[in-house]
Amino acid sequence: MTVRAVCPGSFDPVTHGHLDVIRRASNTFDHVTVACMRNVSKRGGLFELDERLEMLEEVTADLPNVELAVFKGLLVEFARDNGINVIVKGLRAVSDFEYELQMAQMNHSIGGGIETLFMSANPDHSFLSSSLVKEVARFGGDVSAFVPPGVEKRLLAKYAETHVKSHDES
Repeated sequence: MTVRAVCPGSFDPVTHGHLDVIRRASNTFDHVTVACMRNVSKRGGLFELDERLEMLEEVTADLPNVELAVFKGLLVEFARDNGINVIVKGLRAVSDFEYELQMAQMNHSIGGGIETLFMSANPDHSFLSSSLVKEVARFGGDVSAFVPPGVEKRLLAKYAETHVKSHDES
């Protein structure tokens, strides 16, 4: 039996933490779909969906069993429609666990056999979040240790004008 997994997220932007979970899932499962979505519980994103997909394509190009997809709606419906057996979620801290456990239990209840597996974050990336990376980049901080080079370049370009304006106003 082929075990197909999905790594869902908004990936706004993709970080080394995301990439670590995707790579580890790729080594664990026969096929991995990285499903990019707009998270309705978060305010508007920095990057458009097509930009996020371009970044994901760049950083997963060396993973032959990984494909990218976009979804709206319920993750379990996306998984069921695409023959996916497992949802893989990365966990950084206890606070992630509490939220993700609720989601996993709901998905189990409505998912018809689709399992959720938690993958603990690599300690080197356990503090990383897209939100923190964006905050550092917004104020001109160095994010090169947190995101792949192509993502860093895009972040710098997004914030270049804002950063110049914020220095001019002080």
